[in-house]
Amino acid sequence: MSANDNNIIFEIVKKYKAEILAEWLEEQASNGIRQDLIKEQQLREECQEFLHLFSEAIEQGNLNNIQTPQWSQVRDLLASISRSRSHKGFSPSETASFIFSLKQPLFKHLRQELAQNSIELIDNICVITILLDKLGLWTTEIYQKTREEIILRQQEELLELSTPVVELWEGILALPIIGTLDSARTQTVMESLLQQIVETGAEIAIIDITGVPTVDTLTAQHLLKTVTAARLMGAECIISGIRPQIAQTIVYLGVDLADVVTKASLADAFALALRRMGLKIEQKKDASESEGRW
Repeated sequence: MSANDNNIIFEIVKKYKAEILAEWLEEQASNGIRQDLIKEQQLREECQEFLHLFSEAIEQGNLNNIQTPQWSQVRDLLASISRSRSHKGFSPSETASFIFSLKQPLFKHLRQELAQNSIELIDNICVITILLDKLGLWTTEIYQKTREEIILRQQEELLELSTPVVELWEGILALPIIGTLDSARTQTVMESLLQQIVETGAEIAIIDITGVPTVDTLTAQHLLKTVTAARLMGAECIISGIRPQIAQTIVYLGVDLADVVTKASLADAFALALRRMGLKIEQKKDASESEGRW
């Protein structure tokens, strides 16, 4: 591509900036821009800023590589727009159309200026097509990275929410586990439990697996790691929720839980924990029985 191509494209953007902006906004509206997700004024400001930075980058030359320093401000703006639209709920195609919808307004004014030179017209249309395609792909890549970051953060938040540590009594903690235990979740479970042991000074921790659908060798190993970690912090562990099917599976797998106290239900584990703390629960007698009847 020659420097002359740069000059022609730059001059067209500079000369018809107002018309291109209006036609670009109209093109996006015809493509069904989500007006419930973005205000018209914000869209106009984004388009104006892009055209300004776009024309500056073109003026400096090198339309073949958008990774050069001259395109840094354009890339930064597109990254900001992509992240914003990702958070607002735009789809990838809706986000990319911000760039792709600029093609027709630019093509229109290229045809006006180069109507008498078909070869130069075709060359410049190719240049703009390739350039906007690269910028559109850049926009899509940033959008995808942002969505992945959001999903990863949501997964981490769900892990934290799915492993609550509850203080049942002074010195007694309960950790109900729902769902499958894997390495990542086991790490979260251990961190949550150990942190609560430190903060409360608990002596007993009940790990309830009633909500764990299946127990395999890997799950049992994860449980043993959690029990060992809690013991190192000075807390004894009781595993509750051992249903008959899970008990049979553990025996079949040959998993050694001989040194781990287990109970069938959380209630049984809590009662055992109270006894170990030297506490007991007594049922309060009815007032009429304690006072006698007349």
